[in-house]
Amino acid sequence: MKRVWIIIPLLLLTGCLEKDITKLDVKMINDKGDSVGTVKFQEVSSGIKLTFDLKKIPPGEHAVHIHDKGECKTPEFKSSGKDLNPDDKKHGLLHPEGAHEGDLPNIIVEDDGTVKAELMAPRVTLKEGKATLIRKDGTTIVIHEEKDDGMSQPEGDSGGIIACGKISKEK
Repeated sequence: MKRVWIIIPLLLLTGCLEKDITKLDVKMINDKGDSVGTVKFQEVSSGIKLTFDLKKIPPGEHAVHIHDKGECKTPEFKSSGKDLNPDDKKHGLLHPEGAHEGDLPNIIVEDDGTVKAELMAPRVTLKEGKATLIRKDGTTIVIHEEKDDGMSQPEGDSGGIIACGKISKEK
């Protein structure tokens, strides 16, 4: 009986200390450093749901990727690194040897430059582990100037980056 009373407080204390992040708001900036809106990340049973609320993005279809570095230095965003790819797969949602964890579907920007959309990122998580977005070196979400063709290496022939947001549990 005494063992039960000792174990229960320890389990309660451990549960209080280990809080997984389940939601994040990521501020997106353009190549001039101006805010263009947010992408909300929410952990769900099938991965992460991303909700886009953006403005001042060029109209048309654009690639969206999660990159392996946690910096968004303007104007070219090269500091964001490359597609998140811990399993060393080929790029592209259509590639038979893919996809990277950072490969996501394209978004469509309206003629007025706005995006209100939801995407699923099924191969990543906000929880600890190999596919986490919460890393020591950070991660970013980026929007490219062109659409991703789903096959071409290394970025789907999607052009340069036009918007970037640092994915971090810090506000």
